[in-house]
Amino acid sequence: MASLDYDTPDASDRPWGGRAILHLDIDAFFASVAQLDNPKLRDRPVIVGSPGMRGVVSTCSYEARRFGVRSAMSSVQAKRLCPDAIWVPGDFARYHELSDAVFDILRAYSPVVLPVSIDEAFCDVTPNPVNRSHPVDVANLIQKQVAELGITCSIGLSSSMTVSKIGSDYQKPRGLTVIYPGEEEAFLAPLPIRILSGIGAATAQRLDDIGVHTLGDLAQLGDQDACMLLGSVGITMRDRACGIDERSVAPTDVVKSVSNENTFLEDLSEKDDVMRELGHIAEKVARRLRKKELAGKTVSLKVRTSDFDTHGSSITVPYPVDDLAQMIPLIEELLPKVWHVGHPVRLLGVGVSNFISGSEQLSLLEENDRIEDLDGKRELSRNIDAIREKFGTDAIRRGL
Repeated sequence: MASLDYDTPDASDRPWGGRAILHLDIDAFFASVAQLDNPKLRDRPVIVGSPGMRGVVSTCSYEARRFGVRSAMSSVQAKRLCPDAIWVPGDFARYHELSDAVFDILRAYSPVVLPVSIDEAFCDVTPNPVNRSHPVDVANLIQKQVAELGITCSIGLSSSMTVSKIGSDYQKPRGLTVIYPGEEEAFLAPLPIRILSGIGAATAQRLDDIGVHTLGDLAQLGDQDACMLLGSVGITMRDRACGIDERSVAPTDVVKSVSNENTFLEDLSEKDDVMRELGHIAEKVARRLRKKELAGKTVSLKVRTSDFDTHGSSITVPYPVDDLAQMIPLIEELLPKVWHVGHPVRLLGVGVSNFISGSEQLSLLEENDRIEDLDGKRELSRNIDAIREKFGTDAIRRGL
């Protein structure tokens, strides 16, 4: 490790061989925008979110993070940790304006940009005959131009998406972490397994219990042990712990899932109340699916309890789903897997994914014994959609 120079952003005198993938993450984005637009908030602990009893921290400035405040923390806990924090509401129009400006900077250096969220993106800056710029020089220029907008970013630069994403979080804020091709495994080895995307708290604890504490430990697992411990993704996760990730930065506008969730002002604990709300949420998802002319074979359910534990489960069926009547039986089947009656529920979410083509959908329907019933329900749903489109969402309601 001593020979690896991760904190020297002007290391462009070293030749770069192979792919160069950059991951940019805007530092404390929402809070940084608040401090940019209101100079009185600079160097002050700022929390973006609602300070009410049921509120949640959206994000916070680094000044607030020093007190232990974190995203998704309850407002009650945040106020206890940092009573002098300044609370501000979100301004999503402004966030999108600055986010677009940052992504435009990336696109000026490469046409291959993949936004991941409003404040982070991957960018392929591999040298080529048209653009011979050294990737480290490109990263430095991008970071400088983002700073000229009045906000800052951290960048990870390596040969893979996995390593670059970890690198962007390595020296926040204003960090530039460069991992040259061939040094990925050595960089990752001492890092805790929890830092690898896809390994949650429960999995990390299970691995920790058997002595797998670091990515280096995970990288040493054989195929059989990796699959036994991590299931079908075991080998992929083991390979990524080694720094092996062949994914390309491939921008796509293809929708992979449609979902909706709702956080409640008061916890729900009765099954009837939970199912009623799930019905409303699922109906919104179904309406969005039909509007996008999509149907999927996988339905997912998300439940967050009052103690902020989040549980999820999904089910895949052989027929396309785009209607509430199809979703409800599947949701009822999933619910006992993620929630026990009486346990207070703070948030519920429903999603549909695993989309199929129109021809595949037709084929599946033709093989389905319930084709007439499904077609009738779809026709009813489309008529309801048309009424709402013309007269408003509340013009007609289903009896749930």
